[in-house]
Amino acid sequence: MPAFLDVTNPVTGALIGRVPTADRAEVEAAVARARAARPAWEALGTRARARLLRRWADLLWAEREAAIRVICAETGKTWVGAYNELFVTDNISLYYSGHAPRLLRPQTRRALFPVFQHARVYYRPHGVVGLITPWNYPFLLAFCDLVPALIAGNTVILKPSEWTPFSAHHGVEWMHRVGVPADVIQVVDGAAETGAALVDTADCIAFTGSSAVGRQVALRAAARLIPYSLELGGKDPLLVLADADLDQAAAGVLIGALENAGQACTSTERVYVDAAVYAAFVERLRQRVPDLMLGTAEGHHVGSLTSARELARVEAQIADAVSRGAQVIAGGQRRPDLGPLFFEPTVLVNVDHTMQVMREETFGPVMAVMRVRDSAEAVRLANDSAYGLSGTIYTRDLRQGAALARQIDSGDVSVNRPLAIWGAAAAPMGGQKSSGSGRRNGPEGLLRFVTSQTVVVDRIPRALVPPGLTHLTPRVRSWIALRRWWLRFLPFLRP
Repeated sequence: MPAFLDVTNPVTGALIGRVPTADRAEVEAAVARARAARPAWEALGTRARARLLRRWADLLWAEREAAIRVICAETGKTWVGAYNELFVTDNISLYYSGHAPRLLRPQTRRALFPVFQHARVYYRPHGVVGLITPWNYPFLLAFCDLVPALIAGNTVILKPSEWTPFSAHHGVEWMHRVGVPADVIQVVDGAAETGAALVDTADCIAFTGSSAVGRQVALRAAARLIPYSLELGGKDPLLVLADADLDQAAAGVLIGALENAGQACTSTERVYVDAAVYAAFVERLRQRVPDLMLGTAEGHHVGSLTSARELARVEAQIADAVSRGAQVIAGGQRRPDLGPLFFEPTVLVNVDHTMQVMREETFGPVMAVMRVRDSAEAVRLANDSAYGLSGTIYTRDLRQGAALARQIDSGDVSVNRPLAIWGAAAAPMGGQKSSGSGRRNGPEGLLRFVTSQTVVVDRIPRALVPPGLTHLTPRVRSWIALRRWWLRFLPFLRP
């Protein structure tokens, strides 16, 4: 008899459903089916696969209300938060279905002797891709990787979070409805043991989750010498410069910090404000927080946390900060009248880097605001972190904002709009330091799911190079000298 996982609504505690857990043997069997299905899926061709995934995106958009209900029930997030998951997933899917045929087209590269040698680069899928995805964005973070992996010609085994599996099941069911074969995309449910079995059997791994688990995934994948990508935790900074539009910046902090109740790897968790505008900015933030509506229905701003573990972490970090001199100027309390895991949006001031809330990932609706002398100190403190996923800068001087952005050690930085990277499907996103390796979205997010093969065809006449061992005849040496002259003085002939 298989074991089952109970999935409950974090707001009501009601049972949503049960899913059977897959043991190691079942994971190995799923991978074997996927491996057997891969040749036919690859032979279908990039354009045909892209058409299927475009049809899936159309079906997803047509039935988005059903998907929103599932996402809200599993996560406790707001209606708007669930809608955003689908909108971004659709945007990414349309990007890849439109651009993948061009990005995966064989390329001609310059060989040693361009006239007589022909080099072509071909892209082939890795094989069976194992996707391990988290609970905080159960639809988006599954399908923004699944879509490019499939279009690239891989077959996929998806292991969603044991807390939120039904979002993934619904999306995969719709893929089967538009014609993606059942063995090409499969879902295996379970906890850590199921994920470990997948890492031990797949040909490529894409993992989204905590930095601690990501390190374990990397070690297991490296032991097998298989490719992997990791999108891990974040402690994202937001810088408010002296010339910033403070109303815009305050609104941006609320968006960046409170999307999905702060349960996002790219959430704004540290706010550095120039001393010249610190008091005015903090007052604007304090005034806005009480107007936020808590709940999950359409029109509400902040939903529930998803687990008691997240709630305990939030409260522990606030308590640590207060014990070290921080002050709560807004929020800071549970809201059991709304649900067992609701927590008020919280503003902390008088914080510094001795506190957990400024150094450890929070994953909750907390805005920790620190005064800084100037932009140089803000950048230094922003980089004083084990993480490097995303960041935001508010300034009226867009040139200065872009220049400072390039000084921040993170995979992406937005100027005057937090979370903007999620709307840029053509741009890569990913982390530095403990925030991971590899990139999703853009050409980079597709090419991580393929391996390149170079084919060089030699057409050098026998008169120039006799058959057998290479001979550095005077004629060959003359050709080499001429080629070097071309490359040195004629840039357009360089490889």
